Amino acid sequence: MERRPILVWFRQDLRLHDNEALTKAVSSDQPIIPVYVFDERVFKGTTGFGFRKTGQFRAKFLLECVENLKSNLKKLGADLIIRTGRPEEEIYHLVKETHASSVYCNRERTDEEVKVQDNLEKSLWTLGIEIQYFRGKMLFHTGDLPFPVSQTPDIFTHFRKEVEKYVPVREPLPTPTKISFSSIIKDIGSTPSLKELDFEESVGTEEFDISLKGGEGEALARLRYYLWDTDLIKQYKETRNGLLGLDYSSKLSPYLAAGCLSPKLVYQEVKDYERSKGGNKSTYWLIFELLWRDFFRFIAKKYGNEIFKISGTARQRKVSKLIDWEIFNKWASGQTGVPFIDANMRELNRTGFMSNRGRQNVASFLVKDLKLNWLLGAEYFESLLIDYDPCSNYGNWNYVAGVGSDPRENRYFNIMTQAKRYDPDGNFIRYWLPELKELGESSIFAPKKGMSIDYPAPIVDFSKWN
Repeated sequence: MERRPILVWFRQDLRLHDNEALTKAVSSDQPIIPVYVFDERVFKGTTGFGFRKTGQFRAKFLLECVENLKSNLKKLGADLIIRTGRPEEEIYHLVKETHASSVYCNRERTDEEVKVQDNLEKSLWTLGIEIQYFRGKMLFHTGDLPFPVSQTPDIFTHFRKEVEKYVPVREPLPTPTKISFSSIIKDIGSTPSLKELDFEESVGTEEFDISLKGGEGEALARLRYYLWDTDLIKQYKETRNGLLGLDYSSKLSPYLAAGCLSPKLVYQEVKDYERSKGGNKSTYWLIFELLWRDFFRFIAKKYGNEIFKISGTARQRKVSKLIDWEIFNKWASGQTGVPFIDANMRELNRTGFMSNRGRQNVASFLVKDLKLNWLLGAEYFESLLIDYDPCSNYGNWNYVAGVGSDPRENRYFNIMTQAKRYDPDGNFIRYWLPELKELGESSIFAPKKGMSIDYPAPIVDFSKWN
C-alpha cells in the first residue's frame, strides 16, 4: 500500500531548483502531489480602485510558467495537479481526497497571501493536518540576519552595509533528479486558457521590444545569456537606465517575481562569473539590485499592511488623497501631452513592462506633478506589470511618494532633464509615440503648440522643468 503522500503547494515559486518546500518533500521518501491553483480572486478579481488584479500580459506569462513547471515535473517522473478556484478550498479538498499526511509550501508574507494560507491552515486543522512552511523568495534567510526583522533598518544603505558585512548567502538547493509521484489523483487538471480566465486569446508582444516568455527554462536561459553568452553584465551599471530593447538590463525581474528563478542562484552565478571572468562595479550592481529586493521584503514583513496604506511605512499624514479620474486616465493611457511620460505608459500598456528609469519618472509625475493619490498608480502597476511583486511594487511607490524609506525628503524628478539624459536622441519617444516621429530634437521632448500633429496638449506647464 502506498504511503500517505505529501501535497506540495506551488505558489510564487514556480521552479524546481532551490525550492525548499519541494526539496524537503522529496527528501522525506514519501510520494508527492505537486499542486498549483489559479486563484480566481487573483486572475479575475479587481483592486480597490477597480483595476483588474492580474492584467493580460502577466496572466499569459504565468500560464507559461505553470506549463513549464508541469513539463519539468514530468521529466522527473511526476506531474502537476492544476485547479482553478480558491486555494484554501481546492487544496483542502485534495487533502481529503488523497489522505495526504501534510501540506508543504513556501511561506508568503503579504496580506492577501497570508489570509489564504491562514484560512487553509484552519481548514486543515479540522482534518488533523498541518502546513509545513519553508522559505522560497529571499536572498538572505531571516535567521542569518544580524538584527531581528522588527529592527530592520528603514534606510536601504544601512540595511545593505549590515547584511553585506555579516550575512553570508547560502548555497542554492539543487534541482531534484527524480520525484516519487503519487498517482492517486486521476483528474490531473489542465492549465486554463486565456479565454477561460476572461482574457483575449491573443496577447502576444512579438512586434514590440519586450517579448519575454515565462517559465524556469526561460529564466535559466536568460540568466545564462546575460552573463555567460554575451558578457552583458560587464556593462550593466552603465546600461541599466536604458529604455529600448531587451539587453540594456538583465530582464530577470519577471522570473524572480514568479519564482521561476532563485535570487540565490543569480547570486551564485554572478560570483562564479566574477571568479571566471573578473568582477567590476557592474557585476556587483546586479547583486545590489537583489539586495533592494530583499530589503523591500523585510520592510513589508516589518510593517505589514502599512506598505499598502496611503500614509505608508513612514505614517506620513501630509500626502495627497486626490482622485481625479479624468487626469488619472490621461496618465494611465499615455495621453498627458508630456512625451517622455506618455511613451513609458504606452510601453507598459502594450507589453506589461517598463524600465526602472521609466517607473521612477511616471510615478514621480503622478505624485509630484499631478498631485494624485499614489495608490492609484501603485494599483495600476499591480494590474499591468508582468514582474509585479507586492513588496517591491508598493515599496518603490512608498519611496517615490515620500511615505516610505527614502532618506531624502521631497525627492523630485525633473521630467525634461530625465528625458534628455536617458533618451537624448528621442528614439524611445518616437518608438512609442509614432505621431511624433518626424519631430526633431528641439521639439521631440516638448511639442510646441500649433504643430500639425495628432497629439494632446500638455496637462502641466513645461516651464517648471526649465
